[in-house]
Amino acid sequence: MKCPYCGNLDTRVIDSRPAEDNSSIRRRRCCDECGKRFTTYEKVETIPLIVIKKDDNREQYERSKIENGVLSACYKRPVSADAIKAAVDEIEIKIVNREEKEIPSSLIGEIVMERLKTLDPVAYVRFASVYRQFKDVSTFMDELKMFLE
Repeated sequence: MKCPYCGNLDTRVIDSRPAEDNSSIRRRRCCDECGKRFTTYEKVETIPLIVIKKDDNREQYERSKIENGVLSACYKRPVSADAIKAAVDEIEIKIVNREEKEIPSSLIGEIVMERLKTLDPVAYVRFASVYRQFKDVSTFMDELKMFLE
C-alpha cells in the first residue's frame, strides 16, 4: 500500500479488524519511510451496480454522488462529519443489500430522503426541494405538511 504522505510503497499493517459496518476490513498501517500512520479499508469487489437515470440512460453507481448530495443538504447545519459518513454508509448498505444489478435513481433518491428525515429535518427539505424539483411554493408547502405529519 502506497503511503499517502510520502509516496513510499513499503508500508506495514499494524492492526486489522472488521469495520463498524462488518462489510469491510479496517487496517491501521505505518509507513516504513516517514513513520506516519494511516487507515485503509478493504472491501469485497462486487459486480458493478448500474443506476437507471430518469431519461433511461444507465451509468455505474458512484458513492461520491450520494456523499455530495448529503453534504450539500447538510451544508451549514449542526451535523457532524461522522454522522454524515454513517448516514451515507447506511444508504449504501440499503442500496447494495437489494441485490439488484440495476436500480432506478428515483429509488436511490427516496432512500436518501428517508435517511435525511432522521438525520436533519432542514437537510431533508433541502434535498427534497432539489430532488423533487419543486416548481412553486405550494409544492414546497405540501412536502413540509407531509413531513410534519
